[in-house]
Amino acid sequence: MCRVAAYLGADVALEDIIIRPRHSLLQQSQAATEAKLAVQGDGFGIAWYAGDERPGLYRDVLPAWSDGNLTSLCRMIASRLFLAHVRASTVGETARTNCHPFAHGRWCFMHNGEIADFARIRRALEALLPDTLYLSRRGTTDSELFFLLALAEGLDEDPPEAIRRTIARIEQVQGTVAHPNRLTCVFSNGSDIWGFRRSSDGLSPTLYVSESFATGGLTLASEPLDERGAHWCSVAEGQIVRLSAGGVSAAML
Repeated sequence: MCRVAAYLGADVALEDIIIRPRHSLLQQSQAATEAKLAVQGDGFGIAWYAGDERPGLYRDVLPAWSDGNLTSLCRMIASRLFLAHVRASTVGETARTNCHPFAHGRWCFMHNGEIADFARIRRALEALLPDTLYLSRRGTTDSELFFLLALAEGLDEDPPEAIRRTIARIEQVQGTVAHPNRLTCVFSNGSDIWGFRRSSDGLSPTLYVSESFATGGLTLASEPLDERGAHWCSVAEGQIVRLSAGGVSAAML
């Protein structure tokens, strides 16, 4: 499974979340403690917001720890909102187009988990996309397709409801499946960040939120970035959280 991190707050260097903490995302790429696989070496990516409403993207197929450009960029780039992902692939080959985060317009999106029986239902799910979003598809992952389906279901207007409708669409197409859906996703429109956990067996990958990490902003991460303290709260199974200028709010999916 993959590992993710996201930040919203005053401008900070990306390295303050991705590189420098004791259990940073970079450290998790080599020694994750709450994932099936300790090593996440099938690529990485970062998305950050600056002056343009569209995010900047840097993604590659190298393991995060072997790309010297990543540490340099994270030291030099400061942002008020950014997402980062290290990948252990389940669906889709190791290719830059399959590395997270994915971006479309002002939105960016990343996923940890899998859609059950994806090979069987992929064509039916793609048929649900309007032409403009279908033509935007670049990779072969279930993650990117989930993102495009959520956009088609109204992500711009009501993110939690769009996620509910997307999951319902997928489950309708699936019918009975032998394996569970597992969805832990984090996404942003450049103003707020949302994260959720949802699975059909109650075992979606972990996600934590902190309102008082060392940077002073709001942080989401697959695993706490420092010592596990009271300031890290687990996002509950079936819950979606929103990070905004007003703090953290939560609802059930």
